[in-house]
Amino acid sequence: MSAETLSPAIPKDVEDMAARLLERACDRGVSLATAESCTGGLLSSLLTDIEGASHAFERGFVVYSEEAKCDLLGVSPDLIRRCGAVSAEVARAMATGAVARSQADIAVSVTGFAGAGAPGDEAGLVHFGCADRTGAVRHRVEHFGDLGRGPIRLAAVRVALEMIDRALDD
Repeated sequence: MSAETLSPAIPKDVEDMAARLLERACDRGVSLATAESCTGGLLSSLLTDIEGASHAFERGFVVYSEEAKCDLLGVSPDLIRRCGAVSAEVARAMATGAVARSQADIAVSVTGFAGAGAPGDEAGLVHFGCADRTGAVRHRVEHFGDLGRGPIRLAAVRVALEMIDRALDD
């Protein structure tokens, strides 16, 4: 398996990681979903570029705006107001919402600041959530630093793939 469409832009190790993850999901009969904000669908695109694993990737939600997080994933507007769209609480709610609003067994979420953003935003701050049908929800936070939008998005994809891989072990 290889990721044909994005191959020139995605490092080989990330493609290989995604291919192994999809193979493991297929072997276990597990379906996956993504809920992406700062990665803007990059993870979903990578997972759909790998041939032979369409039954493992159920769907992707690209929820760049706060409204999209609420409308598509059921994240509470009050939670976003209280905690911020880039927070552990919202990352967990996004992952839980993706499981609830899909047929997926495992969902991963990504919300963060891929660039400088507004004053006070920490460039490279990214929160991840990973939820499954048992109700288990995990969180991870990374401080990638001001690497630039592309490198931060790729780093976030790597972490999201790692989180799904760990969830497949549980």
